[in-house]
Amino acid sequence: MRWIRRNLVVIAGLLTLAYMIVPNIVVMVFSFNKPNGRFNYAWQTFSLDAWKDPCGVADLCGSLTLSLQIAAWATVGATVLGTLIAFALVRYRFRARGAINSLIFLPMAMPEVVMAASLLTLFLNMGAELGFWTVLIAHIMFCLSFVVTAVKARVMSMDPRLEEAARDLYAGPVQTFVRVTLPIAAPGIAAGALLAFALSFDDFIITNFNAGSTVTFPMFVWGSAQRGTPVQINVIGTAMFVIAVLVVVAGQIVSTRRKKAATS
Repeated sequence: MRWIRRNLVVIAGLLTLAYMIVPNIVVMVFSFNKPNGRFNYAWQTFSLDAWKDPCGVADLCGSLTLSLQIAAWATVGATVLGTLIAFALVRYRFRARGAINSLIFLPMAMPEVVMAASLLTLFLNMGAELGFWTVLIAHIMFCLSFVVTAVKARVMSMDPRLEEAARDLYAGPVQTFVRVTLPIAAPGIAAGALLAFALSFDDFIITNFNAGSTVTFPMFVWGSAQRGTPVQINVIGTAMFVIAVLVVVAGQIVSTRRKKAATS
């Protein structure tokens, strides 16, 4: 009991991590399955057929490409706008600043179905044709709050004396921003960008309301589940998970090497 009490936090953390990782492991395992029927829900035979032909299902790779395009553009738009908003909220004093700070959190607190219906009403009242652009606008809007939150936390922790030192050394505003401010804020910007990409690529509810005839990868998965679940879906999910893990590991390695180089 004493050992459990001493390591209770570690045990709880490992159990939580296992709870989150187990579904991904199941997806990975069933990407090597060869089901007898249409549904990939029961293990039958080990096979590499789905990995050899990940685009073997009609429209799967097309929907995947569309989701990646939307996620990439939504990440760029949300990161640029979110970074500017975060700097403005932290560095400047202006009217309605408190109200804007509160409004930033609304998309994160509001249920997705409410936001989706509201956006659909807005687009229909504007006479906009539902499709790629309405989905992209919607994704930028709800990703914006997450980017602002991540970048704002980083900017608030920055030491202003570093920028003052750069100005004392005759660095101009642009040079100070590029050589001092931006590198310090970069981890927060990168975190916001990665979060925005993941949220945009994974979104289904808001996309389903505002997509029209456009079919993204989450919508393709939902539609496939009604009539059968191809193994290629597990292949794509596994590949995306592995890529995300590799990006995080690479970031940690780079950060560790920079810290060692700074201390040596």
